[in-house]
Amino acid sequence: MADETNHDPRLAVEISGISFNNPVIGASGTFGYGLEFADLIDLNKLGGFATKGLSARPLSGNPPPRIVETHGGMLNAIGLQNIGARAFIQEKLPLLARYDTRVIANVFGYSDDEYIEAITILNDGDGIAAYELNISCPNVKEGGIVIGNSPAAAARLTEKAKRASDRPLIVKLSPNVTDIAQLARAIVEAGADCLSLINTIVGMSIDVKTRRQRLSYGTGGLSGPAIRPIAVRMVHEVARAVDVPLIGIGGIASATDALEFIIAGATAIQIGTANYYDPTVTLKVVDGLSSYCAGNSITHIRELLGSIT
Repeated sequence: MADETNHDPRLAVEISGISFNNPVIGASGTFGYGLEFADLIDLNKLGGFATKGLSARPLSGNPPPRIVETHGGMLNAIGLQNIGARAFIQEKLPLLARYDTRVIANVFGYSDDEYIEAITILNDGDGIAAYELNISCPNVKEGGIVIGNSPAAAARLTEKAKRASDRPLIVKLSPNVTDIAQLARAIVEAGADCLSLINTIVGMSIDVKTRRQRLSYGTGGLSGPAIRPIAVRMVHEVARAVDVPLIGIGGIASATDALEFIIAGATAIQIGTANYYDPTVTLKVVDGLSSYCAGNSITHIRELLGSIT
């Protein structure tokens, strides 16, 4: 059962018919299944969170080392380790029902059919607000092409996922493309209700003593403050290209960081890497947004949406 948490009404936002108490969301892959943070922060004060990527069946992920710290961020190659969609419904959702926060199920697969299978399983779960489609996965049936790097492949998957889904569909964009606005338009035309961006940027780190890659997988996804200017630029470009809500992601660690994304055109934001070194960062950003509104005579945070001049 939710507690009597007081929410700042100036921060309430709506995305694709879903009401969020505020625009601050824990990002997939950094917030576990939400329950891991329940003893660290008051989940009721959070707008929502996106789960670890869920597949139709459990996955063990890549062997270690899977995370490497870099200047201004980190590289990860976890390999989408997760308990599987059915176990999430049975083991996690009943416990999450006691909290007044929106649960977004992040979904992935290695073929269109695997995505649809996971969504079909999750449709039976009570308490899921929306799906977030992680399209930065290689399609093994198409020679390893990353779905999110091809507007045609991403649009095809989006259309199938939208038909299968009983809930609003958020599609998480890969930044590893030449024209992210073109990708966004293709996905929105295929039926996406919302876009989140950006996912991690492919990178590599080498140990100069051993001359070996620091990650067992070789390459990994770069996240953290180092990518924030790229993410802000991409949110701005996509906001001018499509007419659906956007969720900004990339190196956010303060209210000022979050405001950059909102002013660029994002209705909400997700916080990822910062959770690793400060598990309370999400609530600090919520408080910071309230303070900004109070200090700048902002009656509602929507006044700032896309207000870049």
